[in-house]
Amino acid sequence: MTSDSDPSNRNIRPNAGAGGLTIRATRVEDCEALAALVNLPGFRAGTLRLPFQTIEGTRKWLENQSADTLNIVAVLEGRLVGHAGLNRHRGRRSHCAGIGMGVHDDHRGEGIGTALLGALVDAADNWLALKRLELTVYVDNEPAIRLYERFGFQREGINRAFAFRAGCYVDALSMARLNA
Repeated sequence: MTSDSDPSNRNIRPNAGAGGLTIRATRVEDCEALAALVNLPGFRAGTLRLPFQTIEGTRKWLENQSADTLNIVAVLEGRLVGHAGLNRHRGRRSHCAGIGMGVHDDHRGEGIGTALLGALVDAADNWLALKRLELTVYVDNEPAIRLYERFGFQREGINRAFAFRAGCYVDALSMARLNA
């Protein structure tokens, strides 16, 4: 049983600011705003994305989503400020999904990541019957690691020289959350 203090049990409520925060499914017409978001240096630094993502490439990616994928965005005062996705595995791993997410460079620390991750966890637990959520996070991304741990993700191991980022190899943590 979850408590009201459990972040995965929170309802997604609008921010106090004008316009509020909305979490919704991605749309093909988000391609321009989403391409701009993923090209931000801070957003990109936490992902495996290459620089200079194109609007056309983003549009094609949005148009060709698998039925096993859930992609959502955070919109604040009409502006796209975050993105998160869940990709269900197949076959004998169909009880698992990988997740990824990021928040606009100018809006970190405002609860947007919490709202996005809360929506993914809610969908995984209450709509998709997923047992296991998995992710990798760079070892130097302490704010993201703390967020994931608040939602019950546990560290499972370190992937040495996981990715090449900004001219050097960086390690990543493997983390997972099991739904009891």
